Amino acid sequence: MIELGQHWEFIAAAYGGAFAIVAALTGWTIVSAIRAKARVSELEAARAARKLQ
Repeated sequence: MIELGQHWEFIAAAYGGAFAIVAALTGWTIVSAIRAKARVSELEAARAARKLQ
């Protein structure tokens, strides 16, 4: 295994921070996509309702 030396805390923190940022951005993207799909469905329903009138 790779010897990390005396700076292993910094290396572990950097990897942990990078993982946390990537996880947060992934979660934000998923939530945004869910909201966008809901909004599109809402607009399509409103459009269909206007067509029937």
